[in-house]
Amino acid sequence: MKIAVMRVRGNARLPFFGSQMAAGADLYACLGDEETKIGPGETVMIGTGISMAIPEGYFGGVFARSGLASRQGLRPANCVGVIDADYRGEVIVALHNDSDRERMIHDGDRIAQIVIMPCMDVCYQLCDSLDETSRGDGGFGHSGIR
Repeated sequence: MKIAVMRVRGNARLPFFGSQMAAGADLYACLGDEETKIGPGETVMIGTGISMAIPEGYFGGVFARSGLASRQGLRPANCVGVIDADYRGEVIVALHNDSDRERMIHDGDRIAQIVIMPCMDVCYQLCDSLDETSRGDGGFGHSGIR
């Protein structure tokens, strides 16, 4: 599958797969000559300088980069971002700092990864009852597995 990507800023980098079998492609910060500080517990919007045309029937899932999250405490603020197929604006990552130290983001830093995933077209219908299951309405921790 080919995804059309447009630079909205001249120095933007295209998403890049770090290995041949990588599921996610790295997204890069596009900050120009500046750097951005993210304080402990703070969320900052980081532009990637790109927009893309995700095909109908798919969406872009924006996930944390495991090394950035585990070593620096930086992750997408919404845990998994969703880029809808009809969105054509700049891809922006709301990056949250879970650590107790200020973190710096520089131009070209890998800040997240994007995975293009299928998305089903569904219609929600109001009803008076649902079919019965063995679990029923048991919530968190009620699946019977211990």
